[in-house]
Amino acid sequence: MPDVGGAPALVAGVEWRVEDGLTGYEEAVAFMEARVAAIREGTAPELVWLVEHPPLYTAGTSARDEDLLDSGRLPVHRTGRGGQYTYHGPGQRVAYVMLDLFKRGPDLHAFVRDLEEWLIRTLAAFNVRGERRCGRVGIWVDMRPHGRPEGAEDKIAAIGVRVRRGVTYHGVALNVEPDLTHFAGIVPCGISQYGVTSLHALGQLATMPEVDMALRAAFEEVFGEGAERIAACGATSSVEG
Repeated sequence: MPDVGGAPALVAGVEWRVEDGLTGYEEAVAFMEARVAAIREGTAPELVWLVEHPPLYTAGTSARDEDLLDSGRLPVHRTGRGGQYTYHGPGQRVAYVMLDLFKRGPDLHAFVRDLEEWLIRTLAAFNVRGERRCGRVGIWVDMRPHGRPEGAEDKIAAIGVRVRRGVTYHGVALNVEPDLTHFAGIVPCGISQYGVTSLHALGQLATMPEVDMALRAAFEEVFGEGAERIAACGATSSVEG
C-alpha cells in the first residue's frame, strides 16, 4: 500500500486521503483494486484518494489507436476505466473515488452526475463556471468571457470510472496547473474540436491545498447524507460483475 501523506480524515462518512509527491499509475491501480476488494469485504471504509501522477497518458476501454498522436512523447498506460485517452501529470488533481453503490444506490448514471456536480461546485469556489454537456463527458468552460469566439469551449476536468462488485474506482481529474502542452500528444477523450484549460490558465491561481479544501467541502454537499441524486444524461464507465 502506498504511503499516504497526512492523517486520514472522514468527509461525509468517507475516508479522505491526500498523497504526498507523485504516485506511479500502475501503483495507484493496484492500490485501488486492493481497496475495492476490502470495501466489498467490509474490512475497509469507502475512500477518496487525492494524488498527482508523473506525466503520462492513460487509454480507457474506448480508446482508439488513432487518437494517440505522439506515441513517443510520454508513457502510455492501458487501463480498465471507461473513456478514451487522457493525460495525467503534475499540477492536475486526480481524485480516485471508491464508494459502495450497494449502499448508496445502484444507479451508475446518477453516480456520474454526482461526480460532475462535485466538480462544478468545486470550480465555483474559484469563480469558474463549470458546465455539463450531454454527449461529452467531463466538465467544460465557456471561453467567450475569456476572449474566445462563439462556440469556444475548453475542458477543465475529466471523468472516467469503473465499478467492480458494486464498488466504484478510478474517478476524476481536475486541471489546476498542469503542463497543458502535453495534451497535444493525444485527442483528449476522443474530442478534437475543443481545447483544454486549467484554473491557472483562467487566471485563478489556486494552490493544490486550496483546491483540496474546496473538493472536500463540495464532496460533503454532494455525497453527504440526504444529498439528492439526479440521473445523468450520459456516463463514461465500465461495469464489471
